[in-house]
Amino acid sequence: MDKPEKDLSAYRRQYGKYTLNGKALPENPMELFRDWFAEAEREEKCVEVNAMQLATRGRDGFPGLRTVLLKRFQWDGFIFFTNYESDKGRDIAADPRVTLHFHWPVLERQVIIKGIAEKWAPNLSDGYFESRPRGSQIAAWASPQSREIASFDELEARYRETEKRFEGRPVPRPPFWGGYIVRPVSIEFWQGRPNRLHHRVRYELQDDYSWKIKLLGS
Repeated sequence: MDKPEKDLSAYRRQYGKYTLNGKALPENPMELFRDWFAEAEREEKCVEVNAMQLATRGRDGFPGLRTVLLKRFQWDGFIFFTNYESDKGRDIAADPRVTLHFHWPVLERQVIIKGIAEKWAPNLSDGYFESRPRGSQIAAWASPQSREIASFDELEARYRETEKRFEGRPVPRPPFWGGYIVRPVSIEFWQGRPNRLHHRVRYELQDDYSWKIKLLGS
């Protein structure tokens, strides 16, 4: 059997599709995020444009990282939904400081957001839950997210049991499931450029809620 080894030092890619004009930046980073997100949506080769990595401070001392789906963004933050009793939910309860990361390789772009996560309003979480496919609603009740199970067959059995439980009636939102809004304190935009001279712009939130703009070396 071959050893699990591979030298990747020869992997190279030259960037340079786009540029980031450091002299014509909006005062609010959400405007630039809105524009970049719209461009990613228009690019046919960009799949799951709203996929983002969520980093938390793990309770075991290790950083926690996983991919979640952005479901809404607005002037004051970025919203996603999950099980509050999952690893990420318990991490956020212990320390609400998180980082979000978007990577759109086709556009040679990244966005890195540092912010504070807090639970979204229950009525708004109710509204989103009602819009989900019924199968996803049932799964939210059935799956003990991040908890150990005996087998995947057990997970399927829990799903079937939950299906019967709610047969013929609407599925309510579980009390342990809902939204988080991440209120940003820092947003960095990264645009790939030739010769690794990437364009980086960081917005930092100030005490008066204005944004300080910094151009960064690559």
